[in-house]
Amino acid sequence: MCDTGDQQTTATVLVKEPAATIVETLKDITSYEGEDAVFECRLSRETTQDAQWFLGDVPLQSNEMNEIRVQGTRHTLILRKVTLEDCGPISFKVGQHTSAA
Repeated sequence: MCDTGDQQTTATVLVKEPAATIVETLKDITSYEGEDAVFECRLSRETTQDAQWFLGDVPLQSNEMNEIRVQGTRHTLILRKVTLEDCGPISFKVGQHTSAA
């Protein structure tokens, strides 16, 4: 705001977070039934954008079967004690960017 006494003007600053990109993509893995399957990817920057893991078309959340971790720019999905029903595509999405394995 600028105030000269008889005149006044204001302006607003809007700061947008640049979009994060995926710089280290997911890799295919093979696990034996009963083992954990670990998927990792790395983003270009830490972000507050929504990031989401999927098994097929099903969005995943942290629970007793799936562990989702975020450490800085590294995003990790651990599928606990996989079964044959866990076979299929895994994908990670942030903003408009997706990686799949």
